[in-house]
This record gives sequence, structure tokens and C-alpha cells, in this order.
Amino acid sequence: MKQLGKLWPVSGYTLGGGGIGQVWGATDREEAVLTVQEAINRGVTLLDLAPMYGRGEAEAVVGEAFNGHLPEGVSVTSKCLLGTDTPEATLDKLERSITRSLEALRLSKIDLFFLHSQIIEDDYVFEGELAETQNKWSVTLEAFDNAVRPAFERLKSQGLINAWGITGTGHPNAIEHVMQSDTPPAAVQLISNLLDSPGSLKRYPEPARPRALMQIAQSQGIGIMGIRAVQAGALCAAFDRTLPEDHPEQIDYRRAAPFRALCDRWHEDPAVIAHRYARSIPEVDTVVLGVKNRTELRACLDNDALLSRQQIAAIDDLKLR
Repeated sequence: MKQLGKLWPVSGYTLGGGGIGQVWGATDREEAVLTVQEAINRGVTLLDLAPMYGRGEAEAVVGEAFNGHLPEGVSVTSKCLLGTDTPEATLDKLERSITRSLEALRLSKIDLFFLHSQIIEDDYVFEGELAETQNKWSVTLEAFDNAVRPAFERLKSQGLINAWGITGTGHPNAIEHVMQSDTPPAAVQLISNLLDSPGSLKRYPEPARPRALMQIAQSQGIGIMGIRAVQAGALCAAFDRTLPEDHPEQIDYRRAAPFRALCDRWHEDPAVIAHRYARSIPEVDTVVLGVKNRTELRACLDNDALLSRQQIAAIDDLKLR
């Protein structure tokens, strides 16, 4: 186990809600519940959830799996997607979101609550049609400082959450600013894959800089949760859903062809190696698994050793980043 920043010890893998919420292909409630239970029985200590994962399905799965009684040492996260808004509207939306999440989870408190929005600099304008809607799904630094952070601190004082964090997929300059502030997040979710690619999460033309952000987070004592270890399927042997050829994940899939060829020579599953690579990034405290069933879970947990220096070098020598 590693320490998640200044919070608590955490298992090398976190079970994410995307798979059990049917974001990454089809599953069913029974299999999702069994997957969550097996993950905990095998030592996973953190469940990373959000209302957006299956429109509440992931949180409902966890609620059914444990009926409001999480095993000792197990923590849960949730998230809320906010726009740039007033302090009053921000707090109201957060309180309503947390109330719904707690009802689904059958819990009274969320251990770690994340902003699920992209954070941007105050004068930043996204390109094209994104500019027309950006106030609905992105938060400016001014709004973060004046509305979001105070609301998070209030929720802590009310006992609804123990700590708060940010999803580090917004503009890297803004993420860097928040992490270096006087009141930084307890944790940040950062892109952690061998392509250094956010894929379709990247809505800005500038470089994403995930590894530089990891170094800043680590220097600030901020816990780092690695996300997109298999880049939404681009680092797997094949996709489990249909995507258009010009989709960012399809572009990354074609770019990763040398990686799959390397895994073939090693007689290894690319998805397993990609997860192990993410876990081997020194700054990452835990890697979020997007598995949707017990078969995928076992593939990762049965082969969870860190990669050797030689294996990491062989992957990096492909120059895919």
C-alpha cells in the first residue's frame, strides 16, 4: 500500500465506477455487485464513483453491494459536475448532488469528494462550439476560489465529506494554480498512461503535461489517483464498444499499435501491461480500474506486479508519448 497524499493508506488499484456503471461496455447489476464485492475481498480499499457513471448506477451498485456498511478500511469517492456560477448556486448544486449520492450509496458521509469539471483560467475560451457551452461544464479559477472551494470547505464542516479533490483534466495551467494555492486539494485525479494522453477528455490544444502536474502534486503532498490507464480502451487489444474512426480514442488506438506488438512478443495482455505501467509511475498512489466484470478484475489483480525497469524502458523506447 501507498499513502494517498495526506489522507490514508490506499491499495495499488482503486475500483472505478465507469465499468460497473456500464460506461465501458455492457454488464448487469448482479455482475457489477459481485465485481465490487470481490474487489474489496481481494484488498481494494477505494471505490471511485460519480453520479455520471451510468446516471447513478455505479453508486447504486455500491449501495446494494454493502447496504450502507462499507468494510473497515474501505473508502468511497463521489463527484459533481459544476459550471461557472455564483457561490449560492454552486453550494446548492453540490448539496443536492451529495444528498442524491448518499441516498444511492446508503451512507451518511463521502470520504473524498471531487469536482468533476474542467478548471480553466479566467480568460480562457475554448475553440469552436465548445465556447458556447463552456460555462456549463468548466469552472474558472475565479469561480473556483470564490464559490467551489468555500462550498467544499463548508461541506467538510457539515460532516458530509471528509476531504475534497479535483479532476485534473482541465487546462494544465489552471490545475497547476489550484494545486499550488494556500488551500490545495487533498487529492487530484491525473492522466496516467503510457501515451500521456487524455484522449477525448482533452478539449484544449495546448499540451496536457500530466507528468509535470504529478511532480507538482507530489511536492505539495497531494494524493495522486491515476486515471485512464488504458486510455478508455485505446491501450487494450480491442474496443468493447463502437467508435467512429476519427474519435480521439480510435486515433490513440492506431498510435498504440507498436505497444500491442510489443505485448504480443511478451505474450501479455496489453490492458494488463498498460495498468501495470500506470502503477509503475512513481508519483501515482493508486490507479483507477475501469473494469466492468469479475473476469476483467481478475486479469488485473492476478497480474498486479510493477513492471521491471527493462519493461518500462522498452515501452518508453517506442516513443509514444
